[in-house]
Amino acid sequence: MAQVWIWQRAGWPRLRWDGAALSEELAQARLAQGKVLGAAQLLDPALGEEAAAAVLVEDGVTTSAIEGERIEPEAVRSSVARQLGLPAAGLPAPSRAVDGLVEVLLDATRKHAEPLGFGRLCRWHAALFPAGRSGLARIRAGALRGEAPMQVVSGGAGREKVHFLAPPRKGLQGEVGSLLRWFNRPPQGLDGLLRAGLAHLWFVTLHPFEDGNGRLARAITDMAIAQDEARPMRLYSLSAQILAEREAYYGILERTQRGGLEVTPWLQWFLRQVASACGKTETVLARTFAKARFWLRFQHAGLNERQRKVLNRLLDAGRGGFEGGINTRKYASLTRTSRATAYRELAGLVAKGCLAPTAARGRSSGYAVNWGRGTDPQKAKRGLSP
Repeated sequence: MAQVWIWQRAGWPRLRWDGAALSEELAQARLAQGKVLGAAQLLDPALGEEAAAAVLVEDGVTTSAIEGERIEPEAVRSSVARQLGLPAAGLPAPSRAVDGLVEVLLDATRKHAEPLGFGRLCRWHAALFPAGRSGLARIRAGALRGEAPMQVVSGGAGREKVHFLAPPRKGLQGEVGSLLRWFNRPPQGLDGLLRAGLAHLWFVTLHPFEDGNGRLARAITDMAIAQDEARPMRLYSLSAQILAEREAYYGILERTQRGGLEVTPWLQWFLRQVASACGKTETVLARTFAKARFWLRFQHAGLNERQRKVLNRLLDAGRGGFEGGINTRKYASLTRTSRATAYRELAGLVAKGCLAPTAARGRSSGYAVNWGRGTDPQKAKRGLSP
């Protein structure tokens, strides 16, 4: 018997769900969301911006990782810093594609009050693929896909498994238009989180572009949540949560797209991810507060610009995030200074207690941020590696 996809069902796209069955998950998601919003209101504006930037970096890295694309966190951090006007010294110049991804994420959240029209959606897609290519393949960047059937397939040649078949190209622009009209003028009384989950499912089901549909679906979801919260700044990453549950994510999508118009299980799963993402906010806030406490401790340490730049790089990477720690060679590379100057300034950071040894590894030892108190600066200085 031939597979009937959700978009082939009579009544599509009028999706249905059981509000009573969603009540527990919705209540838990709203409770977790409320705690995050409460914490955000208590943050100093500068700290809030820094925490939001950290979440944006995580969003950029993880929304790509869900699709199997690995991008360097430092490149995303550089793009975020430059676009938000934060210190970017010592960070690598991002590629056009990374800049485009960050632009999309920022546009979706910082400009959430603006309507999402077809032109804006196409500009988002073009920003994701500035060279007009996905890998080695040329694609229609900023335009709907072509006439070829759009399938989600796994397995090698002769063993392919079709997980999903998207609607045909004919009539696709009208389908996208229906989604955007619904998104910009949702039914009165529809809960904002349910709207976000429905928009996500609807968009990935249409699969309107040749590539990047997952990333755009999550950008639309972020926009819907920003509209729900009426805040451009978020302290939790739904993309990071979906990456953590990637197998389950693709599984629930496939089951839903193979089923009927009743989508309660998908919405239950989506709401649980919102609650879990909000619950992990403590990590972001802890890192932000730790950085603030560090600079409070060392605000009168008499550091020069290069030393502050290196420390900010280490602080942004978090505990254990800068592999191997910092040494003279890395310091010289980050600051573009001589090895002699790098050695002297790094020794100064150790002497002041800003840095501590990562491990007892002789001349190859590295140094990391001294997050705590009580490190013996003289003992650390004696192990400084050239």
